[in-house]
Amino acid sequence: MRKITLFFFVVVAILNAQEKVKVKLEVISPTLDDTSKVYIAGNVEELGGWNPNKIMLEYNGTKIWSRKFEIVKGTRLEYKFTKGSWTTEALGSDSSVSPNSILIANNDTTVQKTIFNWRNKFNFKVKGQITGTVLYHKNFVLEGLKPRDIFVWLPPDYKTNQDKRYPVFYMHDGQNLVDPRTSNTFIDWQVDEAADSLIRKSVVEPFIIVGINNTDDRAAEYSNTPLGKLYMKLIVDKIKPFIDKEYRTIPDAKHTAVGGSSMGGLISMICAWEYPNVFSKAACFSPAFLYRDYDYTKTVRDDNTSKKNLTIYIDNGGIGLETVLQAGVEKMINTLKLKGFEEEKNLFVFIDKTAEHNEAAWAKRVWKPIKIFFNAH
Repeated sequence: MRKITLFFFVVVAILNAQEKVKVKLEVISPTLDDTSKVYIAGNVEELGGWNPNKIMLEYNGTKIWSRKFEIVKGTRLEYKFTKGSWTTEALGSDSSVSPNSILIANNDTTVQKTIFNWRNKFNFKVKGQITGTVLYHKNFVLEGLKPRDIFVWLPPDYKTNQDKRYPVFYMHDGQNLVDPRTSNTFIDWQVDEAADSLIRKSVVEPFIIVGINNTDDRAAEYSNTPLGKLYMKLIVDKIKPFIDKEYRTIPDAKHTAVGGSSMGGLISMICAWEYPNVFSKAACFSPAFLYRDYDYTKTVRDDNTSKKNLTIYIDNGGIGLETVLQAGVEKMINTLKLKGFEEEKNLFVFIDKTAEHNEAAWAKRVWKPIKIFFNAH
């Protein structure tokens, strides 16, 4: 009888864990015509995984577009509306780029949003610019992956110091790193300004930045999935050899770093952990080490290979999605310590409880791993 009772409670617990609620998202946009298409892009698969043209709302007439979703109860939803691309996303009442809308799906609910302004490609003033020399290379491909472009940022003395070779910092989400006009929020990481300033002040040694653009498959490519493994193979077998051939790099692992944020922070950790002979440093901003049913800390914990000669920087904020990611951050830090990593030696941690999960927040602290990885002293 005890076994039957225990089984019953286990079944009930599983069913409760998967309990769904109905969420209806509705857009009212008086400025759109009846033929316009409106899409939702959000942080879960049901909302398209931030793909701006995957999940289309239905037009109901009278300038209303809506769609119903079934979401696991308790899921935190973050989302935006677009007309099919990030160059046509919904704007705020003052025509500024709005933060993500947030909903905790605890009950059946309908959320209605009125949108008067939609972004056209460059129909308003963009703050910021590219600092320094940036070169672009297009169409890097590997079978099974969508093609993507990259950029290369060169340090101030690259052209004048022809005999010098340079360390390289490979970074994900290239569109968001140096150019506010290509960033999905029109705010970039300003990694070019940070690097230029630190180099000119002789705080860090000059280094090259390689920004690798993402694709619509970002979520899968930036995780420990078949696409993620192909993405890492693209970097290791295609992009890095190209950079080492075309630019004066120091190609060994000791002088090669990788970094990114959110899922980009996760794939940076995976790159360094899986390819320690290629990357010796990983900057993991607001990393998704543990999210829903995914937990990369277990992979690190269960790795019985010899100790890896890595320097790892991990940071996180304290507002919104950052609070959800904090558990994974803490678990990874503890796992790495059990593996022999020591804080302020080869493991560096920074938590800013006032920071949100966005480019503006990462821009404020991108200098930290740069100083650690490329310190001139």
